[in-house]
Amino acid sequence: MLTGRADAPRSYRVLGVRVDAVQIPDVIEIIERWIGEGGPCRYIAVTGMHGVSVAGRDPGFRRVLDDADLVVPDGMPLVWLGRSRGHALERRVYGPELMTEFCRRTRGRGYRHYFYGGRPGVAQRLSESLRVVDPGLQVAGAYAPPFGAVSRRESEQILDRINEASPDILWVGLGAPKQERWMWENCAHLRVPVLAGVGAAFDINSGLVRQAPVWMRENGLEWSWRLMLEPRRLWRRYLIDGSRFVANVALELSGLKRFD
Repeated sequence: MLTGRADAPRSYRVLGVRVDAVQIPDVIEIIERWIGEGGPCRYIAVTGMHGVSVAGRDPGFRRVLDDADLVVPDGMPLVWLGRSRGHALERRVYGPELMTEFCRRTRGRGYRHYFYGGRPGVAQRLSESLRVVDPGLQVAGAYAPPFGAVSRRESEQILDRINEASPDILWVGLGAPKQERWMWENCAHLRVPVLAGVGAAFDINSGLVRQAPVWMRENGLEWSWRLMLEPRRLWRRYLIDGSRFVANVALELSGLKRFD
C-alpha cells in the first residue's frame, strides 16, 4: 500500500481505519503517476461511512482497506473528521465526480479505460456519457459480471480478458464492500496500473439513477436522498449502520473507546 512511502499523502484514522487526506486533484495526480510507472497494480478504495462501518465488524474487510494503496474520503462525515484533525479538506472525493473529472482533466492523453461492473448495457451508456467530457475517450473494454458467484475458471477467464485488453485504469462498479474485496483478491493477477472502486458511479454517470442535488451532496445529506430512492435496499445501511457509526465516533472523540 501507499502509506509508508516517501510520497504517501498524509492520513488520519476513523474508528481505526486509515483515510488518506486527499482531494480529487490529488487523486488524479497520483493515478497519472501510477499509470506512468506502468505497475505494479494498485487499487483505490473510495470509502464513506458505510465502508468504515463494515470494517469495524469485519476484520477481513478491515484488512482489505488497510492493504489499499489509497483510501479516499467519499462522504462528508469523513471530511469533517479529517478537518477536526487539522487536514485542509474542502470537499469529499465523490466517486462519480472522480470518474468524470479524471476523464476531463486527462482529455487527449490516450488513457485506456475498462469498465467492470454494472448491469448489461450500462458500460455502453457510461462510455457515451463520459465522451461528453472527453470526446476521444478510449474504451479498452467492459464486462458486466453475473449477479451470483462465479467459478474459479470463470474468474480466471475474466482476468485474462481484462489483461488482454491492456487498460491503463480499471473502473470497478460492484458496490461496497464487494468491489473492494474483488480488487484486493485480484490486483496481484491483473496487469493494470490502477483499479478504482467507484460503486454507484456506473449508474449515476450513465443516467440510470438520479443524483442528489448538489446542496445535499455537499452537506452530508446524500444518504437521505438515496434512502428515499431505494428504501428496501438501503434502510439497514443508513439507519442501523449509520447510527452505530455516529455513536462510535462520539465514543472515539470523547476518549471513552479506542478503535485501533
